[in-house]
Amino acid sequence: MLRSQFDQELNRMHVDLDRMCHLVVCAIENCVTAFKEQDYELAKDIIRGDKQINDVERSIEAECLSLILKQQPVASDLRDVSTALKVVTDLERIGDQSADIAELILEMQEIDSFLMIGHIQEMAKVATKMVKESLDAFHHHDLKHALKVKDMDQEMDRLFEKVRADIVQMIKESKDKGDLTINFLMIGKYFERIGDHVVNICEWIEFNQTGKLNNQRLI
Repeated sequence: MLRSQFDQELNRMHVDLDRMCHLVVCAIENCVTAFKEQDYELAKDIIRGDKQINDVERSIEAECLSLILKQQPVASDLRDVSTALKVVTDLERIGDQSADIAELILEMQEIDSFLMIGHIQEMAKVATKMVKESLDAFHHHDLKHALKVKDMDQEMDRLFEKVRADIVQMIKESKDKGDLTINFLMIGKYFERIGDHVVNICEWIEFNQTGKLNNQRLI
């Protein structure tokens, strides 16, 4: 009876987690679309949608804590719940950073601003790919895939360095675009941080499968 109740609560938590994953994937995909197409209404939708992501995060946290405190899960279940508790934190931050990018998009009224710093386009593509593939690895408990996604962060770091170089060149060529260059730098930084949060998700997938984090056994 207790196990049946635990499984029901665990399933409810996973349903909410799936919902949060979907919301975050939509947020970053819409973020890239809003930037590329200068869709300011879509950017506003992303900002408004961040509250929904935050609400689902709080619900999942409460469910996870209830499972840990009331149900006394065994080691494998505890890893599952602990992983969810950690993953939602990184998902929430990805949602926040998508909203931060959307706010910057609303400030940038330049024609074809998406094309001004070419490497930001590449960062946006890689960030979107990393988020989607890490969550796919998470849902399928695919550690091998997660480790491949984790390695993609090196590409994100390389592209961010190129964005910084692009911005330096833009400043040299046009000193009247100070605010615009700062916005570009921040957008690049937010995409780079999204990559960092994906790395965290991949590390928690590893923990879920092995009980180890950074080669140290926890559970």
